[in-house]
Amino acid sequence: MNTRMRRAAVAIAAGAMAVSLAACGSAAESGDNADSGDSAAKGDDIKVGLLLPENQTARYEKFDKPLIEKKVKELTNNKGEVVYANAKQDASLQNQQVDTMVTNKVDVLIVDAVDSKAIAGSVKKAKDAGIPVVAYDRLAEGPIDAYTSFDNVTVGKTQGEALLEALGDKAKDGQIVMMNGSSTDPNAAQFKQGAHSVLDGKVKVGREYDTKEWKPENANANMEGAISALGKDKIVGVYSANDGMAGGIITALKAAGIDDIPVTGQDAELAGVQRIVTGEQYMSVYKPYPQEANVAAEMAVLLAQGKSLDSLAKDKVDSPTQKGVPAVLVPVVSLTQDNINDTVIKDGIYTVQEICTGKYKAACDKIGLK
Repeated sequence: MNTRMRRAAVAIAAGAMAVSLAACGSAAESGDNADSGDSAAKGDDIKVGLLLPENQTARYEKFDKPLIEKKVKELTNNKGEVVYANAKQDASLQNQQVDTMVTNKVDVLIVDAVDSKAIAGSVKKAKDAGIPVVAYDRLAEGPIDAYTSFDNVTVGKTQGEALLEALGDKAKDGQIVMMNGSSTDPNAAQFKQGAHSVLDGKVKVGREYDTKEWKPENANANMEGAISALGKDKIVGVYSANDGMAGGIITALKAAGIDDIPVTGQDAELAGVQRIVTGEQYMSVYKPYPQEANVAAEMAVLLAQGKSLDSLAKDKVDSPTQKGVPAVLVPVVSLTQDNINDTVIKDGIYTVQEICTGKYKAACDKIGLK
C-alpha cells in the first residue's frame, strides 16, 4: 500500500507540473467571452473576484484563498488583484456577494457555490455583464465558463474502498452508518454515488443521513440517533464524507463506549490527520489543494485576458444547465497512517511538528512519523 500511495503522490506532482506548463503555453484568442477584446487589452492589470462558501472547513481560508492569491500574482507579474468574500454557508449572502462583484466590475469570478442551484441566477447576471465565471470545487449551475475540482465520484469510491479494506471479514458481521454531506452540495451527491458503488452488496447500511450544512454538530446528533436505533454492538464502521463530520461522529462513538471501528473522512484537515495518527479515524481523502487552486487561478487569468482554455482544460463536464463545460479534474489519494509522510508532509501542507504536538507525539513515534 505504501508503495502504491507513494506512486500516486508522485503522479499528482507530475500532473501539477503538466497543468502549469499547459497554462503557460495557452495564448490563443477565444471568441466565447462577450468582453474578450476589452479583457485582452487589460493584460496583467486584472481584478479576480473570489467567492468561497464557508469558513467551518479549515481548508478554504488556510489553503484555497492564499494559494489562489499567490498564483494570480505570479501569473500577472504582481499586477492582478484578488477581491475576496466568504459566504459563511449562506446562499443568499453569496448571491449578494456576486452582485457586489458585478457592481465593482471584476474581470472574472471564481465561485465555490454554497448551493449549486441557488447560485445559477447570479452566474447569469455575471455572464450578462461580460464577466466569465469559473466554478471552483463545486459544479455551480448557470452559464459557467470553466470548472475545476477533484473527481468527486472517485473520492467516494476511495472512501468506500478504504472502509471495506479496514473492515475485512467484519463487513458481514454488522452494519455501517453512512454520514453523507449536505443535500445542497452537488459534490456530496457524487461522493455518495461513488461510495455506494463500492459498498452496496458488500456491507449492510443500517442508517444513512444527508448532513445539513456539513456541520460536525449535526453529524454528531445523527450518529447518536443511529447508535440508539441500531444498538452500539451492531455498528462495525462509519462512512463519513469529510473530516469535520468525522470529528462529531467520533465524539458520539466515544460517548457511547464504541471504539476501534473504522471511520472515513476527507480533506486531510489537521485534526483529521491527528486522529488518523492515533487510530481514532481510519483514513481521509487527501486532495492536493495547491494543484486545484493553481488551476482555478490559471483559468481565471486566461478568461480575464480573453484567452482560450484549450491547452489547459482537457476534460468536459455537464451540469444540469450547461453542457460541455471545459474542466480540469484533479486526482486524489487515500490518506492513512502508511502515507502521511508521502502526502501532506511531502507537499508542505503540514510539518511533522504541526501534526505531532504534545498529546500526539507518542502516537507519531509509534508509526514512525518524525
